[in-house]
Amino acid sequence: MEYIYIGKIVNTHGIKGELRILSDFEYKERVFRKGFNLYIGKDKIKEEINTYRHHKEFEMVTFNEYNNINQVLKYLKENVYILKEDLNLGEEEYLEKELIGFDVIENNEVVGKIINIEKTSPTNKIMEINYKGKRVLLPYHKDFILKLDLQNKKIEVKLIEGMI
Repeated sequence: MEYIYIGKIVNTHGIKGELRILSDFEYKERVFRKGFNLYIGKDKIKEEINTYRHHKEFEMVTFNEYNNINQVLKYLKENVYILKEDLNLGEEEYLEKELIGFDVIENNEVVGKIINIEKTSPTNKIMEINYKGKRVLLPYHKDFILKLDLQNKKIEVKLIEGMI
């Protein structure tokens, strides 16, 4: 069983046991829905979502069997996980963290390896690559990515002059 970190419980909301989860997980629409199982904290306590709604930047959930704030206080500040197999990813679907270690290729030459992918704003992400021992940041955007080869762990990019 592979657990995937999807966010953190940052607060409660109201008195009926609703929790605020801060998450930038890329497949939220598959995870945050009634009946989906979340795993809470270092012990990965399994809880089933009873209700869900999006509010401001938060994913708001209640769990089955809980209807009072006092019952869910134990989960405050805890990390939230899911099981990878529960996502049911298609053949061409992937998690961004799986791209770490991929070769970055431009014009059939390896220019580096992905060492991290970071969200810089609600709509922008960057790839951090190791380029000749230096940390270089590249846009993780469809305009710069020509081809993604999951089997051979390669990502082909089109760079602007001066980017590296």
